[in-house]
Amino acid sequence: MTKAIYILNGPNLNRLGTREPEIYGSKTLADIEADCRSATKHDLVFKQSNIEGEIVEHIQEAADKAAALLINPAAYTHTSIAIYDALKLLDIPIVEIHLSQPAKRESFRRRSYVSEAATGTISGFGANSYQLGLQAVINLLKMKN
Repeated sequence: MTKAIYILNGPNLNRLGTREPEIYGSKTLADIEADCRSATKHDLVFKQSNIEGEIVEHIQEAADKAAALLINPAAYTHTSIAIYDALKLLDIPIVEIHLSQPAKRESFRRRSYVSEAATGTISGFGANSYQLGLQAVINLLKMKN
């Protein structure tokens, strides 16, 4: 059985579509999930949590069950050593994704603990960042086989 691609989403992403649409766009997280599911035949496990410890648990689950991981850690990008430590447990491709371009925003958003554990980062393309990230991990999986 082929392992799934995990797509994990951090705090406040459940409010996409209404939360600062000038920064994050008008698509909801459900819209983004539907777009991802229609873009691939791979099994996807799509999760969101506002709680750091739950995200860590999802990452640990991915260590055992996932072929690859896309993660939009949202604000935890800049603060969570726990998420960084959990990501270091994984021996699969990890792509960090962001809807906005953190480098163009407040200075505190320019530091990413997640980037230090990720295979690569895609940011600044709105909801398309997910599609680009998904294509990146699919390509990485093909190169691995």
